[in-house]
Amino acid sequence: MGLACFGADKACAQAAPRQPIPIQFSFDRPIDAGAAPVLLASASGLFSSEGLAVTTNVASGSPDAIARVASGASDFALADINELIRFRGRPDAPPVKAVFVLFNQSPYAIIARKSRGIHALSDIEGKTLGVADGDLSIRLWPALARQDGIKIAGVKQQGIGAAVREPMLSAGQVDAVTGFSYLSAVNLRDRGVPADDLTVLRFADYGCEAYGFAVIVNPAFGAARPEAVKGFVRALIAGTHLAIKQPERAVDEVISRMDGGSRDLELERLHTLISDNILTGEVRRYGIGAVDPARLDRSIAEVAEDFKFRKRPSAADIFDESFLPPLDGRLIN
Repeated sequence: MGLACFGADKACAQAAPRQPIPIQFSFDRPIDAGAAPVLLASASGLFSSEGLAVTTNVASGSPDAIARVASGASDFALADINELIRFRGRPDAPPVKAVFVLFNQSPYAIIARKSRGIHALSDIEGKTLGVADGDLSIRLWPALARQDGIKIAGVKQQGIGAAVREPMLSAGQVDAVTGFSYLSAVNLRDRGVPADDLTVLRFADYGCEAYGFAVIVNPAFGAARPEAVKGFVRALIAGTHLAIKQPERAVDEVISRMDGGSRDLELERLHTLISDNILTGEVRRYGIGAVDPARLDRSIAEVAEDFKFRKRPSAADIFDESFLPPLDGRLIN
């Protein structure tokens, strides 16, 4: 009888549903179209099908999002991989790594007015460049300027508040601003600046090797629950597929999480970031999520032109490919 009861208990235990693994995920900025793959993966049950219960929060920027993951306050975060490179440049930095790259190309750009005489990057000399507080694009400007023969001293930088970046360019108080192509350029068109008067000088078009937003993971969580990390990545890949195939549905999820967002504006943002930052030629050939180690090393060298590493990280310090599915699970048609 004892053996029979033991067998029944074991069968009951096997039949009982497993509790989902709780996941705390940080966005590095307020919700916009860039969050669409994550939000769609959640709304479509892709995380729950992997046995994950994902709760999200919003950090005050990539440094804050990385700090939350490093401390264990969050298990995952979507953060700028170039800020992670700077974070890992400290000899005492926790070994936080990226496990999935969502933006194969960074969104860094200079957005300018053609009516101010700027049609190409070489036209920026002698102009006034508005730089918002905390802007990440400007930190790779020295490397870009050197690569393209631009004299940095010939470009006047004017510090401005992030809230007045687009209004100041729209009003002609500066000739150009640094920012993200899918944010500032779309905002300016929404403010009534004619599209044919805007020049979007994407760093990637002028030789910048930087990757963009990536999913990072707490190292202790990754070591203790590698299958959960793999499941999270699989769900995010599926969510990215859905966002590309069903952008209107993706934007509906984004708008539902925003306070007073414009559906048309976020849809334009999503189309822009998919074509410019996510679905690049490299991704079409080699699949989403991974990095080219040689390219990542070159991007670390670009970061070094404006940042003094106390301990320069390698590509292996920044990215861990072991949680990615095989190539056929990462290809996007």
